[in-house]
Amino acid sequence: MIKRLWAKSSEFLSEVKGELKKVSYPTKAETLGSTSVVLVFCLIMSLYLSLVDSVLVWIVSRLL
Repeated sequence: MIKRLWAKSSEFLSEVKGELKKVSYPTKAETLGSTSVVLVFCLIMSLYLSLVDSVLVWIVSRLL
């Protein structure tokens, strides 16, 4: 039973190693580009949501 467990574990780890060789990692330029797009999008969305919140607060304060 121990031998079978060891064999399956070894097989699993060798398959993991083989799959990791197929992974395509992004370049530094791609990583920086993607990060800047995400940061700009977050900034734009935060400004938009802040504006919408301010407008809704103003409307509610006028109604009450």
